[in-house]
Amino acid sequence: MTPSRLYLHFLRRFSTAVTDPTTTTTTAAAITVSKAKSKLRKVHDPDKALAIYNSVVSNNTASSSSSSPLSSRYAMELTVRRLAKSHRFSDVEALIESRKRDPLIKTEAFLSTLIRSYGRASMFDHALKTFEEMEQLGTPRSVVSFNALLAACLHSDNFERVPHLFDEIPQRYPNVITPDEVSYGMLIKSYCDSGSVDKAVETMRAMEEKGVEVNIIALTTILGSLYKSGRTDAAESLWSEMVSKGCELDNTVYNVRLMNAAKEKGPERVKELMEEMRSVGLKPDTVSYNYLMTAYCVKGMMGEAKKVYEGLGEKEGCCCAANAATFRTLIFHLCINGLYEEGLVVFKKSAVVHKVPDFKTCKHLTEGLVRNNRMEDARGVARVVKKKYPPRLVAEWKKLEESLGLYTKKAGSSRTRQVLDDQESDAAA
Repeated sequence: MTPSRLYLHFLRRFSTAVTDPTTTTTTAAAITVSKAKSKLRKVHDPDKALAIYNSVVSNNTASSSSSSPLSSRYAMELTVRRLAKSHRFSDVEALIESRKRDPLIKTEAFLSTLIRSYGRASMFDHALKTFEEMEQLGTPRSVVSFNALLAACLHSDNFERVPHLFDEIPQRYPNVITPDEVSYGMLIKSYCDSGSVDKAVETMRAMEEKGVEVNIIALTTILGSLYKSGRTDAAESLWSEMVSKGCELDNTVYNVRLMNAAKEKGPERVKELMEEMRSVGLKPDTVSYNYLMTAYCVKGMMGEAKKVYEGLGEKEGCCCAANAATFRTLIFHLCINGLYEEGLVVFKKSAVVHKVPDFKTCKHLTEGLVRNNRMEDARGVARVVKKKYPPRLVAEWKKLEESLGLYTKKAGSSRTRQVLDDQESDAAA
């Protein structure tokens, strides 16, 4: 089937799903939004992601009053992200445009999901067009859809455009849209992400003067930006102000401080801050322990870093299971310290729990294994990577295999292949 015919088939399939709630598909049985979200997190193949999402739409679950709007939004955004990673932007457009025929398009929350989803694919012009179509679609407009538009702009990395939209849109709809604390928070984030932290601070002060709440998310964004720009004194001053004003501090804002301590101070300071968290009733989470592990890695204390990793499942309950960043950080630092065999062990675990690291980390590991004549181990890593990565990255990975001569050199023991394949089978069972 040619690409154009595939596209038409895709449009027809989603159009049918929207207009006929009894439609079923042969690609996937109808499932709930919650189950779809769970599956989509583990699936990177865009066609499989489409099949999962289509099974929800076919059952009309994503549009039913019984499903959570937030869950439906995340299911769509996850699907869109899978398509966008494979550069299938025409399919993103087909999916989102088909949803405009759903009766729920007249509700602002539903339409806002479409705007956000275009942002997830970095298709901001389409997001703006959808926002401007609201009258035509019969959808009421308020700060909700305005905030969705700002979010789409941020997700598209179009940071410089956010301030213009922030000024322009409320002026265009003066009796309908008034920026709220969420709107201001996204304006602050746009300044921070574009390297204009001083403007972010000015915005925060303007909010205070207008009586608009400066929430912990906005404060955390500014704090992190100050640290990242090397303005530690200004960051600590803001922290002191937050404490003196009685701001409700959470794990996220403490983790920003841990991030800076891991980079600038070392593991002892990170541990001090973690004790401070406990003293105010907070439990360090996976992100917190990741920064402690990073602090050890930066100092070359790989033994201590591994202890943090190995103890994650035992700390503070289930909230401290290793995440993708845990595996990425530890494997990367094991590799740059020449500990490829230990890196391979951690990689195997990441494959079992479906948290395979990014391309760069797996590249370091594979190159190191090849340099140490561990060809079969390197092939084992390659097999896992090609199962987990989206098609675009698989194509890049195959180029790496060719440059390393991964399948032209003599094979060694097949033990690693068996271990990796067995572990993946266990995880799928």
